[in-house]
Amino acid sequence: MAINQGKVEEELFQAQAHLYKHVFNFLGSMSLKSALQLNIPDIIYSHGRPITLPELVSALQMDPAKSSYLYRLMRLLVHSGIFSTTEVPKDNGEEEGYDLTPSSRLLLKDNVPSLSPFVRAMFHPAIVHSSEYLGDWFGSNKPTPCQTAHGIGFWEYLNQDQEFNRLFNEGMVSDSSMMNLVIKDCKSVFEGFNSLVDVGGGKGAVSRIISESLPNLQCTVLDLPHVVENLQHSRNLKFVGGDMFQSIPTADAILLKLVLHAYSDEDCVKVLKKCREAIASKGKEGKVIIIDIVIDEKKDEHDLKDAKLFFDVLMMSVVTGREREEKEWQKLFLDAGFSHYKITPIFGLRSLIEVHP
Repeated sequence: MAINQGKVEEELFQAQAHLYKHVFNFLGSMSLKSALQLNIPDIIYSHGRPITLPELVSALQMDPAKSSYLYRLMRLLVHSGIFSTTEVPKDNGEEEGYDLTPSSRLLLKDNVPSLSPFVRAMFHPAIVHSSEYLGDWFGSNKPTPCQTAHGIGFWEYLNQDQEFNRLFNEGMVSDSSMMNLVIKDCKSVFEGFNSLVDVGGGKGAVSRIISESLPNLQCTVLDLPHVVENLQHSRNLKFVGGDMFQSIPTADAILLKLVLHAYSDEDCVKVLKKCREAIASKGKEGKVIIIDIVIDEKKDEHDLKDAKLFFDVLMMSVVTGREREEKEWQKLFLDAGFSHYKITPIFGLRSLIEVHP
C-alpha cells in the first residue's frame, strides 16, 4: 500500500511540474524577446568567439549590479537551446562562455536567412494580446479572438497601425528568405511554365527568388494595391494590385505561399476556384503550387508538431484560418473542382503541394 501511495504522489508531483511548465511557457517567449531587444545574438557573433558573462555585461553597457540577473536570463535561454555554453580559456584558468546555436544564428540581423524580423513581429501586442482572449472568445459572438481583444479584425488592425504593418511585412519577407535554402532544388516544379502568378505574394520575396532562378519565367505578384504600390518591376517580375477573391490574372501556374492557412475553408475554396479559372487556358498542364503547413499527427516529430499546432492556434487567435491535415487539404481541392494533388514535405514546417485540374 505504501509503495502504491508513493507512486501516486510521484505522479502528482510530475503532473504539477508538467502544468507549471505550460503555465510559465510565456516566460520562455519573453526571455527570447528580451534577448532580441538587447541584441544578444549579434553581440555574441560580433565578439568572434564565445563571450563570458562579464564581457557580455560590458558589451551591453549594463550596470554590473545586474550581472546576476543577466546570468539567470542566459541560463534559461541556454536550457531552451537558444544559446549554448562552452569553456573559454582565461589567464587564471577557464571561464564559461556563451555561444550561438543554429536557432540563435537564425536571429542574426544581417544573416541570410534571418528570422529576427519574423520573431519580433510575432511578439507584437496585436498577436500576443489576441491569444489572451481565447477563452473569452469562445463565449462571445465575435469572429476571432483578435476582434474580442481589439474591437477590430486583424487585417483592419494591420491597415490602421502603420508601424505594425511595416514590422509584419518585414517578418513575412524574412520568413520567405528561408526558401533560399531549397528553391533551387525545386526548379522542376516551376519548369515548363511561361508564366506564374504569386497570389498574396506581399513584397515579392519568394517571386524574386523564383524569377532570378528561372529567368525565362514571367512572374507576377498579386496583392492588395496598398501592399504592392511603388514596388519596382524587373525584366521578368511585375506587381499587380488586386483582390484574389475577385480575380486572378491568367497564367500557366499559380503560387500560394502561406495564404490559405489564414482563411476559412469557405474562403479557401473561393480562392482555389479563382486559381482554377486563372490556369484554365493551360488545360490539364496548369498547376496550383501551394507552400503551407500540413499537419501529420503520426509522422511529425515532437518539436515540429509543437510548432505546427502553435501555428494552428495562432491562426484561430488572429484570423479565421487554420492549419490542416492532408484529408482537410484534400477536401478543399475536391470542393474547388481539382482532380489530384501531390504533397512533398520539403520546407521544414511547410510542405510543397502541387494541385492539378
